[in-house]
Amino acid sequence: MAAPPSPRSFLKHRISIKPLSPHHRHDDLLNLNDLMVVADFDKGGRTVTWAPSFMQWTRQDVFHVATHHWLPSVCGACLLFFMGVEYTLSMVPPLSPPFDFGFIATRPLHRLLSSSPDLNTFLAFLNTMFVGMQTTYILWTWLIEGRPRATISALFMFTCRGILGYSTQLPVPEGFLGSGVDFPVGNVSFFLFFSGHVAGSVIASLDMRRVRRQELAWLFDALNVLQVIRLLGTRGHYTIDLAAGLGAGVLFDGLAGKYEERRKMGVKDKKGEVGIPDGHGERK
Repeated sequence: MAAPPSPRSFLKHRISIKPLSPHHRHDDLLNLNDLMVVADFDKGGRTVTWAPSFMQWTRQDVFHVATHHWLPSVCGACLLFFMGVEYTLSMVPPLSPPFDFGFIATRPLHRLLSSSPDLNTFLAFLNTMFVGMQTTYILWTWLIEGRPRATISALFMFTCRGILGYSTQLPVPEGFLGSGVDFPVGNVSFFLFFSGHVAGSVIASLDMRRVRRQELAWLFDALNVLQVIRLLGTRGHYTIDLAAGLGAGVLFDGLAGKYEERRKMGVKDKKGEVGIPDGHGERK
């Protein structure tokens, strides 16, 4: 087998780049004096070259991205917009209450609950019932149905929430409306970041969709939306707590799935079904 050519001998030759788009001219050639090109050698000693992707874009390519990949395009526009907002926005002074758009949007509900303690207590009771539904379902999937993924996800989630909540202890929002029947029951202290109420509901909803309980999943999603509105109205959580709870539910459900896959691979490995030989006739 012939040895691959040296990089020095390779640099003496002109490099041809095959265009990805049919709109490019066939005789387009790029020289090392014009563009830095990454080169490598395949197993047969032949040179394989790449040019930067953006050098091969056409107007048709840009139009295709904008029309067929509109969501990343919108996110790109939002990136530029919020960069301008972030760098020109006056920050909240240390002694001022935090700015929270969710609190602004729920001012009418906050005024209503402030003037109606009985209504606030009733809604808190309903929210506690919903938390009980989440907990019951998550434990049911493990103890009755033998599917531990939702339970593992909840354990991962609450462990992370405890670490983050203790690491950065946020001040209680101004105007917080507590209730003796709210969860945690009795107006005890609680971590603000992130919302375990929202994350637990997302974990349950995702599990329901995995086993085709679509109607129940949509019910939990609707109740979760009402829960978010109520938590904002009572100033029980900042908006960022609720958004992070949504992401945490999705994240830890995925991590629990990865954990189950790794455990199954480990069980198969012990039975000799899968594994990588370690050179001594055994598999690890």
